[in-house]
Amino acid sequence: MWPPIELAFGWVHRAAHTLGNDAAKDARAVRAAYARLLGELRRRRDDAGYLAPAVDRFLRVTASYAPGLFHCYTVEGLPPTDNDLEHVFGAARHHERRTTGRKVASPALVLRGAVRVVAAVATQRRRRPFSEYDLQLRDAAALARWHRLRGELAFRHEARRAQLRFRRAPAAYLAALEDRLLQSGLPV
Repeated sequence: MWPPIELAFGWVHRAAHTLGNDAAKDARAVRAAYARLLGELRRRRDDAGYLAPAVDRFLRVTASYAPGLFHCYTVEGLPPTDNDLEHVFGAARHHERRTTGRKVASPALVLRGAVRVVAAVATQRRRRPFSEYDLQLRDAAALARWHRLRGELAFRHEARRAQLRFRRAPAAYLAALEDRLLQSGLPV
């Protein structure tokens, strides 16, 4: 029973060390080393004996994660594991609660979460303060993303305002909604 376990453990151990990137290689080198390891797993799958289905699953799961597996080597400060990423978001939640005095997430975090969490994480991870140059939009694609984000925020704000209007005066809100429907010219 031991030879297949020893072989499979060696592969998993090598995969962990390759992805751990202790040698601080660039993304291309890590991807190439990992591809070599996966090639060896495919070639020697049958050597794993009764653990061959586990090797298949490892290869399948690795293939499903492949598109985002190497971003942490190209983006500075991006945590390489889910645990590290959860820690970053947990720290952002903790700081949000401390600054607002709330025990739960503030409504502003729900509305502007995509902006506030990214800003909080960037502030925590940044070694120097942001300058005006860092905040400039440098190309048309960045400007388009900014406009799209502003549109999403405005949509969420309007939805929250509508909820508040409905909670304050449900009958008046529904009557105004009905009037708008009748004025739109749609058949009733």
